[in-house]
Amino acid sequence: MAPNARLDHRNPLVFDTHELGRRPGALQRLARSVDAPKDLGIQGVIGVPEGAPVELELRLESVMEGVLVTGTARARAEGECVRCLEPLELALEADFQEMFSYPDADDRGRVKAEPVDDAEDDEDRLFLEDGMFDLEPVLRDAAVLALPMQPVCQDDCPGLCSECGARLADDPDHHHDATDIRWAALQGLAGSLGDGEKDEMSGAEAEAGVDEKQEK
Repeated sequence: MAPNARLDHRNPLVFDTHELGRRPGALQRLARSVDAPKDLGIQGVIGVPEGAPVELELRLESVMEGVLVTGTARARAEGECVRCLEPLELALEADFQEMFSYPDADDRGRVKAEPVDDAEDDEDRLFLEDGMFDLEPVLRDAAVLALPMQPVCQDDCPGLCSECGARLADDPDHHHDATDIRWAALQGLAGSLGDGEKDEMSGAEAEAGVDEKQEK
């Protein structure tokens, strides 16, 4: 390995292809368990906890332009239900396929594109560095595509009560007596009239008491 290589072979998500060689058609199968990197998933929604085990199964194939990597990642993702906000856990199985090109791929017979197109193409291409590749960006993209944007604890989760926030799955018969908004104003008016009548009665009783004292 070249001393100035930017990739660290000690990183569990960095793979060395030297054993595979550069003969087109050569195959290598790998299985590796790695610790999940930070923020693997949909941030703030659902993801694999940092340090949780991620099982990788990879198939490396040497082709003319580089190494074609096909694989599957399996792990347990955690988040919360978007309806009832309860914690949930689900199995993540993410499939992916990515080409890691040799830095000198164009010099090995690949048809060169126009300069502008070639520059645009290089922005999306991933390259081998001294025979090694970093799987982390590919794994991140695959995890985001495999995870639900709106996870639910169960498909028919009824969510929370819009009035009091109670979890409806815990109390299927939960309900509130609804008041017709057309009667709400009248009920308020009736309450006001009731209070006014009480005040009038209190005033009348007070006047009656004064009259009785004067007669005496």
